[in-house]
Amino acid sequence: MPLPKVHVEGRLTRNPELKFLPSGAAVASLGIACNDRKKNDQTGEWEDGDTTFLNVTAWRDMAENVAESLHKGDLVFIEGKLAMRKYTNKEGQEVTTFDVTAETIGPSLRWTGATIHPKAQRGAPQQGAPVAQEDPWATTPTPPAQQPVAPNQQPAAAPQAQPQGGGWTRQYDEPPF
Repeated sequence: MPLPKVHVEGRLTRNPELKFLPSGAAVASLGIACNDRKKNDQTGEWEDGDTTFLNVTAWRDMAENVAESLHKGDLVFIEGKLAMRKYTNKEGQEVTTFDVTAETIGPSLRWTGATIHPKAQRGAPQQGAPVAQEDPWATTPTPPAQQPVAPNQQPAAAPQAQPQGGGWTRQYDEPPF
């Protein structure tokens, strides 16, 4: 049975912890706290509902980006696969935790702004050129200027636009779930 996919907004309860596996894969673990706020019709005041704590795991490039970009207290939006885990702790009590393997993590823009800074491609030579010149998807190619055509003459074929920066070479790994 596939794991259920969830969309969760919550605050980070700790700074992301980044580790590297012997294979070289990066993994970040973080915790989030989620709750509902409801307006009490009788008092007119806002009240916090019960808090749910989730453990979140991010893999590979996303793990490194999370560790560099997010901090305790940040409001984040996470999409991923939910799993429930039960175990017995040191005191002999049965504990149930909920874990999310993240597929997407980002800052929530509900009450704050964010600035996105694209990272250089791994393994690509570092160049001082702006990202817009290196990324073929960041700009729209401009068509070549048309030359006037004499009567009874066919227009020359326009050269095909080539993406700047050598084309698209990024490769993605799938998370291990």
